Amino acid sequence: MNDRVVQQRLPSLRQPPLQFAHRGARAHAEENTIPAFELALKLGATGLETDAWLSQDGTPVLDHDGIVRRGVRRLPLKRLELDELPAHIPTLTQLYETCGTEFELSIDIKDEAAFEPLLDVARAFKAETRLWVCHPEITTLAAWRELTNCKLVNSVRLKDMRQGPERHAAELAAQEIDAVNLHHGDWTGGLTTLFHRFNRYCIAWDAQHVRVIRDLIRMGIDGIHSDHVDRLQAGFEAAQ
Repeated sequence: MNDRVVQQRLPSLRQPPLQFAHRGARAHAEENTIPAFELALKLGATGLETDAWLSQDGTPVLDHDGIVRRGVRRLPLKRLELDELPAHIPTLTQLYETCGTEFELSIDIKDEAAFEPLLDVARAFKAETRLWVCHPEITTLAAWRELTNCKLVNSVRLKDMRQGPERHAAELAAQEIDAVNLHHGDWTGGLTTLFHRFNRYCIAWDAQHVRVIRDLIRMGIDGIHSDHVDRLQAGFEAAQ
């Protein structure tokens, strides 16, 4: 792993941390829709967060649950072709066509089959280096490392780091996984310092209150996921 490259990236990212609008800032509009993504960027988000599945005909689409409801029926999204999906579920292509590429994009891979088609779309829009691809399994992320130069993110909870956070950070570094994404309640200033010592980015999710966002920034966090873009910005102001 080339730690020198990571060390050069980290300082510029930490000031200020990235503001990821969770599911397109779901507090402001219907989640994971093009209007939600557009509004989040207009409100000042520097990043968007979403979830990716693969439709049956091989198109990366953005939805959280991966379930299409038709009356009392619940149909798995991945068993439906694109033209069978509700109109509000966008494709990754539609996101880039509508919103451009001047933002960071965090994608939680819900269907591992979506990973390589997703990369193909991002590359077509020259946006691969602005992707943050999230998955809970280190082994899966490690297998993807040789396929992409996007940022790979391990989404996990502190309690699930069975060998402790220091060994977990060392494993992420050894596998060239760029970041760890923890619930905001798991983070402390000591923990951000530990992961930064291994040159890993520190990302926090479910930060919904200004005081929480303020405290995360003061801990040295590199990116924050929130449903509320306005509270993200208020938290940044409060941290100054």
